[in-house]
Amino acid sequence: MHEDGNGDGRRAEPGTPGGGMGQPEFLDLERELTVLFRRARAKQGEMARAVHPDLESAAYGLLVRLGESGRQRATELAAYIGVGKATMSRQLRALEDLGLVAREPDPADGRAWLVHLTEEGRGRVEKVREARRARYVEQLSHWDRHEVAELARLLNQLNRGMEK
Repeated sequence: MHEDGNGDGRRAEPGTPGGGMGQPEFLDLERELTVLFRRARAKQGEMARAVHPDLESAAYGLLVRLGESGRQRATELAAYIGVGKATMSRQLRALEDLGLVAREPDPADGRAWLVHLTEEGRGRVEKVREARRARYVEQLSHWDRHEVAELARLLNQLNRGMEK
């Protein structure tokens, strides 16, 4: 891997015609993100099955979100995940049936419900996430800690930019 990401030392100039479409650094970025996303999807399926053999791959991210953010309304979860209310309701029913999430009335609005991880769900998700972090530590053990921190910072910057 080259330090500048494209191997030829050139940097993209902001506002260049074509929005970077023909620039090698953007081609490299697109290729590497495609590989990363493909691997992430495969790993997400493995992690979902590690939480529960009957857990759908797509529902794993929902459990992680609930673990990080705590109680949330289904509408908030649907917006965050990027699915419709019907899809979210179906996923939540399946998670409830597996004993991984529960619903409770929202004290701020008696018509709404808050969804949260059950103790079983929290324990299973945390166990899988700890194993995943241990794999990252092992796989990146030859990296300098500052490089790992920089990668995390850049991915955060990328994610924030994609939210806009």
